Amino acid sequence: MKRPFDVFPGDDASAFALENVADGVFAVDRDFIVRYCNLAAGEIARMDPADAVGRTCREVFGVSNCRTVCVLRQCMEEARPIANRIVTLKRTGCPDVPVCVSVAPIWATGGMVIGGVQIFRDLSGGGFVSRLAGLQPLDDFGTRDPHLSEIVRMLPQIAQSDSTVLLLGESGTGKEVFARAIHKLSQRGGGPFVAVNCGALPEQLMESELFGYKSGAFTDARKDKPGRFALADSGTLLLDEIGDLPYAMQAKILRALQERSYEPLGGVETIPADVRVIAATNRDLGRMVADGQFRQDLYYRLSVVVIRIPPLRERTGDVPLLVERVLGRCRVALAKKIESVSPEAMERLMAHDYPGNIRELENIIEYAAILCQDRVIEPCHLPEHLRGEAGCAYRRSRTMAEVRFQAAQEAVDRHGGNRNAACRELGISKDTLRRILGRCDKDA
Repeated sequence: MKRPFDVFPGDDASAFALENVADGVFAVDRDFIVRYCNLAAGEIARMDPADAVGRTCREVFGVSNCRTVCVLRQCMEEARPIANRIVTLKRTGCPDVPVCVSVAPIWATGGMVIGGVQIFRDLSGGGFVSRLAGLQPLDDFGTRDPHLSEIVRMLPQIAQSDSTVLLLGESGTGKEVFARAIHKLSQRGGGPFVAVNCGALPEQLMESELFGYKSGAFTDARKDKPGRFALADSGTLLLDEIGDLPYAMQAKILRALQERSYEPLGGVETIPADVRVIAATNRDLGRMVADGQFRQDLYYRLSVVVIRIPPLRERTGDVPLLVERVLGRCRVALAKKIESVSPEAMERLMAHDYPGNIRELENIIEYAAILCQDRVIEPCHLPEHLRGEAGCAYRRSRTMAEVRFQAAQEAVDRHGGNRNAACRELGISKDTLRRILGRCDKDA
């Protein structure tokens, strides 16, 4: 019997929702025998849900300290729900996986606790949503925004075609995340995904980097070298920051897209290009075409399918969801039991305009998690420009090195310059503290 007692509704719609919810759900009786296991729980445990029923939860969902710390046992003994505990799930023959668990007792009609139900979420990024959708990256790209939700809904259809896609959006909005998702969902998902930043390649080396070269093409070309098009054969090539592509190279990219072939530098034979191209930029290509900085024919070749990813300031309703996703990763990485963000701190996070978009939000939450020594992130744990009205004018998106530096420096200042005390507070070694402070000074 899969249904745990009569706790869950018996109608087909409720059963379907429970079976296909992204979080793992299982229920046990007083003897810790699994009476129900949904698809997500079975996926995370690497076991068929039907095989889990009738076995002890320790056999199916054993954690690293199962004998000494059992959240379900505590929940049933104390007859109270427990939320957001981080544990490590032990899986035979598979990598361990960190999960965030919440549990609640199951009550009989007479008021007796007769079992417990546990909900848990895979924090490793490889859970049930990933398997269903086939795209691990978007598992962490949470949204409630109608426009962005519609884009995500359309991705499978977009991915199944072989048309060129142009991703538009500000820096930090997740353009590469969407590119990888399109690749994963496509028929080329088993092939390579190659990303190249057009703005980071020197102009004189760009042709050889993209198309490769033949031996003897120039002085130091002692042997053939494949380019990014060759490396992406049978897969997907992401041309990131394509707005920074030199004008002369634009014609060569256009020819490769039109002819689906290219010639390596110094070569005489044409090589087929079995590559799906996705381009991304944070620049206004339409204006660049009007100004003569970008080829019109290449612009239209690239924009067969155009996806505009909105900046975070236009979908602030996603901030709480994204904060929880980032905080879940921080709990594992920093080994801290941070449960939530206070309403005051969340208010400041919601009011910020995020010029660095999701990347900036990730830096802010990691900074706050480093400083927080309790279970709740308060405004005092946020970066200085988010703590109060006086600092709200500061809008520059900072690097992670600067975020770590400020957290470390403030800890040292709080302890009157005592670095040993600062290390104990931050949970890092003296060498790490010295490296954080010294590296930022060097970069400055």
